[in-house]
Amino acid sequence: MGELQIVGTAHVSQKSIDDVTAAIAEFQPDIIAVELDAPRYAALKQQEESREGPGVSEILTSGNMTQLLIQWVLAYVQRKIGMNVGIEPGAEMKEAIRIAEAEGIRIALIDRDIRITLSRFWTMMTLREKCRMLYALAVSVTGVSGEEIDIDSLTEQDVVTLALEEFRKFAPNAAKALIDERDAYLAHNLIPLSRGDNRVLAVLGAGHVRGVSAYLEEPETLPPIHRLTEQVKKPPWGKIIGFGVLALFLTLIIAILFSGVGYDVLFAAFLWWIAINGTLAALATLLARGHPISAGVAFSCAWLTSLNPMLAAGWFAAIAEAKIRKPAIADMKAISRADSFSEMSRIPLFRVVLVAALANIGSTLGTFLYFIFIFPLLGIDPTVLITDGFSNIVNTLSGIV
Repeated sequence: MGELQIVGTAHVSQKSIDDVTAAIAEFQPDIIAVELDAPRYAALKQQEESREGPGVSEILTSGNMTQLLIQWVLAYVQRKIGMNVGIEPGAEMKEAIRIAEAEGIRIALIDRDIRITLSRFWTMMTLREKCRMLYALAVSVTGVSGEEIDIDSLTEQDVVTLALEEFRKFAPNAAKALIDERDAYLAHNLIPLSRGDNRVLAVLGAGHVRGVSAYLEEPETLPPIHRLTEQVKKPPWGKIIGFGVLALFLTLIIAILFSGVGYDVLFAAFLWWIAINGTLAALATLLARGHPISAGVAFSCAWLTSLNPMLAAGWFAAIAEAKIRKPAIADMKAISRADSFSEMSRIPLFRVVLVAALANIGSTLGTFLYFIFIFPLLGIDPTVLITDGFSNIVNTLSGIV
């Protein structure tokens, strides 16, 4: 049976780099297993010719721009922490890889594909968790909290345990996708590596050490590998809500039409639908520093896309923004190196994705505000409208029959 040693790191700590270097020198491993997948390994190696990452056209047609935006912001937050202590994120992984290549030691990439992790992370979270996560990221990006973090303490197991417990309270489903499932995936890959006479050194984030170690001690508790990589199937709530909005709007229009309140009220209901949806989508586009033309596109199509669950105002605004800003594949590298959120927001590709995400949020907010305020705006009693409207519909149908 081979030997396995785990080194826990903080990803942005000089101490972690020193620990990795010392562990390699002392343990003399045959294999160095790193907490990376192929796309992130290519990124660390700066192999831009690699096609592991998505191209611009793939990003603009993927429909997952909000998820991608969160990935970029998460990476930025980690990079910002690293800049505060003078260490590049992932530097300890780079050092492990550098030493392995220099000494001819085999490198094993043992982490789950980042695209699968992010997909499951986003799909498994509840709406409440997503809102809390977006707020926390906004606070982190703007630096509102202003708290300093003792980075070196993040490798201490008691500190890590407390941090993970807080994260589980904050977003339990997110913690499952980002931590628990990856613990199992990492353990699945480490077990066969440590068989035979191999001496394996695993370089893992401190947050994974306890979970991976527990699985290695009791491998029979590991979930099947296919359960960790399959697509999460959840009810299509977005489409269900979208069709619900369409049904509610049509019900309102039919009720107005048959209630006898007049065509001027019907016309006003349409105008307010266009105005509220379009204005909020356009304002959100401008908030993302989108071009005025993109804001105009968002305004023009928001009223229609809000009635079609298969479309989104942000898609059209992003297409217009892409025509104007002309993002390039080099923008991916620029985003990964931005020193501030302000600098990141000036990169064309990031601006396009931000426009798509915020325009969609603006249009969605406009839809809900419409149904909240439409009756006061029209100056009619909804109870009377619905009662009279459907009473007249019944009478009309009875007359036809």
